Amino acid sequence: MASNGSSQQAFAPVLAAMATMRDGQREQKKAAHVFLESFQKSSEAWQITIGLLQSDADAEAKLFAATTLKGKITYDVNQIPHDALPALRNQILELLKLYASGLRPIRVQLCVCLASLAIQMTEWKDVVQLVVSTLGDSKESHTCILDFLKVLPEEVTEGRKINLTEDELQSRTQELLGDNARLVVQLLINYTQASGSTSTNPQLLEVITSWLREVPVADIVNSSLLNTIFGALDSEPSFEAAADCLCQIFRETREVDEYMPTIGILLPRVIALRPRIRQVAQQADVDADIYKGLTRIFAEAGEAWVVLIAREPSAFRPLVEAVLECAALDKEKDAIALTFIFWYELKLYLILEKYIQARMEYVDVYSNLVDIMLKQLEYPAENPGEDDLFDGDREVEEKFREFRHHMGDVLKDCCEIMGVTQCLTKVLEKMKTWMSANASQATANSVPHWQQLEAPLFSMRAMGRMVDKEEDIILPQIMPMIVQIPHHEKLRFATIMVLGRYTEWTSNHPEFLEAQFTYIVSSFATDSKDIVRAAAMSMKFFCTDCKHLLSGQVLQLQQFYNQTLDQLPGISQEELTEGVASVVAVQPPAQIFDLMKLYCDPLMERLMAKANAASDDAGKLAIADHLQLITLFVQLVVPYVEPGQENPAVKYCQEIFPILATILDSFTDFTPICERVCRCWRYMIISYRTAMAPILPQMANKLATGFQVSKQGCFLWVTSAILREFSEDREHVDENTTEAIYAFFEAQSTNMLHIMSDVAPRDLPDVIEDFYRLMLDALLYYPHKLIPSPLFAPIFQAGVSVLVLEQREPVLATLHYLRDVIGYGGDNPPRTGDGPNPPAIKQAVQELILANGELLVKQIMAGMMITFPDDCFTDGSGALLGLFEILPQQTAAWVDKTVRLLPQGTIKEPEIDKLMNGIRDRLSQGQDGVRKVRSLLQDFTNVYRRRYVAPRDGLGRLEPERFHFNA
Repeated sequence: MASNGSSQQAFAPVLAAMATMRDGQREQKKAAHVFLESFQKSSEAWQITIGLLQSDADAEAKLFAATTLKGKITYDVNQIPHDALPALRNQILELLKLYASGLRPIRVQLCVCLASLAIQMTEWKDVVQLVVSTLGDSKESHTCILDFLKVLPEEVTEGRKINLTEDELQSRTQELLGDNARLVVQLLINYTQASGSTSTNPQLLEVITSWLREVPVADIVNSSLLNTIFGALDSEPSFEAAADCLCQIFRETREVDEYMPTIGILLPRVIALRPRIRQVAQQADVDADIYKGLTRIFAEAGEAWVVLIAREPSAFRPLVEAVLECAALDKEKDAIALTFIFWYELKLYLILEKYIQARMEYVDVYSNLVDIMLKQLEYPAENPGEDDLFDGDREVEEKFREFRHHMGDVLKDCCEIMGVTQCLTKVLEKMKTWMSANASQATANSVPHWQQLEAPLFSMRAMGRMVDKEEDIILPQIMPMIVQIPHHEKLRFATIMVLGRYTEWTSNHPEFLEAQFTYIVSSFATDSKDIVRAAAMSMKFFCTDCKHLLSGQVLQLQQFYNQTLDQLPGISQEELTEGVASVVAVQPPAQIFDLMKLYCDPLMERLMAKANAASDDAGKLAIADHLQLITLFVQLVVPYVEPGQENPAVKYCQEIFPILATILDSFTDFTPICERVCRCWRYMIISYRTAMAPILPQMANKLATGFQVSKQGCFLWVTSAILREFSEDREHVDENTTEAIYAFFEAQSTNMLHIMSDVAPRDLPDVIEDFYRLMLDALLYYPHKLIPSPLFAPIFQAGVSVLVLEQREPVLATLHYLRDVIGYGGDNPPRTGDGPNPPAIKQAVQELILANGELLVKQIMAGMMITFPDDCFTDGSGALLGLFEILPQQTAAWVDKTVRLLPQGTIKEPEIDKLMNGIRDRLSQGQDGVRKVRSLLQDFTNVYRRRYVAPRDGLGRLEPERFHFNA
C-alpha cells in the first residue's frame, strides 16, 4: 500500500478539512466546505483520491475519496491525457480487488467509477469479460462483479452527464449493454448454479432488475432465473429484492400482444402466490413490508396486464380478486394504497364500449370494492378514556386524512363502473343500518360507533363530483336524514362538508334548501373551530350555487353576515364574504349601489377603526386582511351596464377610493397594506374595465407617488392592469385617455430606471420581476409607442444587467421580456393579428441588439453555465435561439467570443472548436439547423455547469453525523 510520507502529506489538508466539517465551528465548516468543493474539481484530486483509497485512512475518508473519484471520472476526464485512461482503469480494477470483501459503500462507488470510465473509453470493447476475468472466481469476487453489473446499466442510462454526443452514447450503449445481455444472463445462471445460497442473494436479484431493460424479458422468464426469483420470495432477506424484480418484469411485458407467451408463463406463477395473502395477513409477527410487497406484486401485475384483464375477464379474474383481497385484508391501511392505480387503470378500459361485457363481469368486484372502501374509511375506534384517536401522533393522523382522499378517488372509479345510484344506495344502506342499531342510544355527550356513520358521509362527499344534479332516487332519501344526525363534532363536520359538496344538486331541488341552509347557519353557533370553518366554506358554496334561490333573502343575509363576521378566522371571513358577494352580484343593477353600501359600509367602518388603532405589525396585518374583504366584493359584484351609462359598482368605488387612498398614504412603509390596496384597485380595473375612467386620474397619481416613495412592485401590478384595459385597440377608449395612460406608464418606467441605477439588482428582486412583467404587457399592447421611444434602450440594457441574479422569478420575467423584444427583430413578433412586422420596428430592435448583443449573449451564457436557477435554462436557450434566428452570424461570433473568455484550464480549445464548428454546420442548414443550435448550446452549458459549478457528491455525507457503514 502506498502510505509513504509524501502521499500522507498530500492527504493532510483534505483529512483536516473533513475533520473540520465534522467537529469545527460554523465559519470553519464553511471554509472547509469551500476547500473540499474546490479540491474535488482540481487536477490534484486524481492522485490524492487514489492514494487515500490505497492508504490506511478511516472508512469515511475512503468513502469521500471514492465519491470524489466518481465525480472526476464523470466530469473531469478531460483533465488527464487520453492515453492514460487504461492505466486509470487498471488502478480502479486493483482497488476493486482490494475492496472486494470490504465496505460495500466504497466498493459500489468504485464500481460506478469503473462503469463511468467504461462509457467514455470507447476503444475498450471487452468490458464485462475483463472485469469478470480480472476479479476472479472467489465468493468475494462474485459479490464485487454483481455490484459492477448492477451499476453498469444505471450509469449508461445516466450517460447524459457525460460529454458524449447522442450518436456516441447510443453506440456505446449498444456495445456495453445490448452486446453483453446474453453474456450477463448466462453469468447469473452460472452463479445460481455454483452456489445454492446465491439464489436467495438479494444482490443477484438486483442485478437482474437492473438489466431487465436490456435483456429480452423472455430470456429471464424462460431460464432457471425465474425459479430463483420466485424462490427468493420465501426468504425474508431477499423478499423485497425479489418483489422489485418481479414488478420490473411485469413492466417489461406491458406491450401485452408482444409478450403473450411470457405472460402465459408468469400469470399462473403469480396467482399461485394468492394463498400467502391471507396467511401473511393473519400472522401478527410478520413484517408489514412483506404484506405490502405481496400487494405490490399483484397490483403491478394487474397494471401491466390491464388490457388483457379487460379482454379476457375469465382468465384474469383470479388476479383481480387477489388485488381485491389485498385491499380487504389490509389491517394497517398501509398496503391498500398500492392498489389504487390498478383500479383506476382498469376502470379506464371497462368504461369503453368495446369492453362492456367485461364491465358487466367485474361489476360485483367493484361492488365489493365499495364495501371495502367504506370499511377502510372508518376512523380508528377510541381507546377508553382517550380523546385523541391517534394517540397524539399528528403525522399518522395527517397520513390517514390524505389516505382517505385517495380512497375517495377510488370510489369515483367505482361510480363509473357501477353507476352513481348503486354506490349511493350502499351509502344509504350503511346509514340506515347505523340508525336502526345506534340512533336510539345516542346522547348529547355520546354517539356510539360514530365511525360507522362518518365513513359513509365522507364517501358521499368524495363521490359528489360524480353525482348528477338531476339525481332523484337516493339523494332525496339521504338529504332529510343527514340533517337529523345526532350531534357529534366529526359527524356534524362531515355533514356540513357533504351539504357544501352537493349545493349544485340542491340548487336543482330547492325544496331541500331551507333545511340544509338552516343546518349550516346554526353550525356557526357551535364551539368547534373545525365546524365553524367548514360552515363558512359550505356557506360560500351555497351562496355561489344557490344565489338565485337566496336572492330574496339578500337583506336578511346581510344581518347574518354582519353579526357573524367578527367571530370567524381570516380564511372563513373571506369564504363567507365570497358567498354573500355572489348573492349581491345577481341582484338587479338598479339595486347594486344600495346593496354595496349596505354590505361594504360596515366593512369600511371596521377598516377605518382598525387603521386608527393600528400601533404594531399585528394591527397593520389586520388592516391588510380586512382589505381583502372589500376586494372580494369588487371581484364578484360586476353588474352589466350598457356602454355610456354609469356603473353602480364604480359609483361605490368612487365613494371608498379616498378612504383607501388615505390608508395607503398612512401605511406606505408597510408592504402587506400596500399590496392589498393595490390588489383592490387592480380588481377594480379588471372588473369594471373602461367604466373606471372617472377614477383613473386620481388612481394614477396615487400609483405614481406610492411607487416613487415605497419602491414596491405592487404599484406596478395596477399599472399593468390599466395598460391592458385601456390599450389602443380597446373599444370605448378615446385617444386622449390612451395617450395619458401611456404617459403615466412612461413615468413609472422612468422611476424604475432611477431606482435600478441607485440600488443593486440583488436588493430589488421582487420589484424587478413586477417591472418586467409590466414591460411584457407594454410591449404587447403598445409596441409601436414603446420600441421607438427613448426609454426602450435603457429598459433593455437594465434587463441585461438583471441576468446576474440567482433568483428564479425575476430572471424568468426578464428573460420572457428579452425574448419578446428579440421576437420584434424578426418576421414573427409576439403580437400577431396586425399584419407583418413593420420594417421600422424590426430595424430598431436589430440595431438595439447589435449594440448590446455581445453583453446579452455573455450574460445568458454565464447564467446557463453558472448562475441561473434550474427553471431558467429553457428561456435562456430560447433567447439565444431567437438571436440566432434574426442575426445568426453575429450571434455565433458573440458565442465564440464568450466561451473563449472562460477561465483557463476549464474548457479546452478543442472543445470550443467542436462547439463552434457544430454551430456553423447547423447554421448552414437553414432554419431547421438554427433550431438544432439550441440543443448544442444547452449540452455545452450543462456540461460546464456539472463540471465546474454544481456541487459534487460526497460533501453532504460529512455534514450530518458520521456515516454508518455496512459491509
